Amino acid sequence: MVHVLSSRVLVRPSDPERSRAFYGTALGLEIYREFGTGPARGTVYFLGGGFLEVSGHATAPATDTLQLWLQVADAAAAHEELLAHGVKVLRPPVKEPWGLIEMWIADPDGHRIVLTEVPADHPLRYRP
Repeated sequence: MVHVLSSRVLVRPSDPERSRAFYGTALGLEIYREFGTGPARGTVYFLGGGFLEVSGHATAPATDTLQLWLQVADAAAAHEELLAHGVKVLRPPVKEPWGLIEMWIADPDGHRIVLTEVPADHPLRYRP
């Protein structure tokens, strides 16, 4: 069995500075570490239980094969905050039939990101 000690998602953006502004400023992710210098530097952000690395440069357009799922405490508050930062919201917060509140945004390259709120009475939080 593989014993995984840590993990991260790597994003190769078309415009690294624009993506760093999106993840660091608009989403407000905290920096775990940076490496290299100048516009080609890599930035690794804390991502809840993992990490998100923005580094390198994309050689092709983004596809829908990468999607990020981020749990937030309050989807409505996240929605307002992201709108204030000029983030394009693909779909505002909606309570899904499965009980989670989900909203969809995209990063500057079009990678889809779902922000999910798990309500206090949802089975993910409560076991009868």
